[in-house]
Amino acid sequence: MEPDDLLPRNAPPQKKNLEIMGVSELEEYIADLEAEIARARAIIESKQSHRSGAEALFKG
Repeated sequence: MEPDDLLPRNAPPQKKNLEIMGVSELEEYIADLEAEIARARAIIESKQSHRSGAEALFKG
């Protein structure tokens, strides 16, 4: 058995130590996070439009 096998599978990811990052690294990190947020919002929008279409189909 590996030591990693004892860790919970759904444990939240460890937060990055932002104190050791430089300004340019922090700006890049923020840009990456903003891109990920935009990607998540696009998926939410897609799922909501699919749901609306399905609800309209079954109401009719």
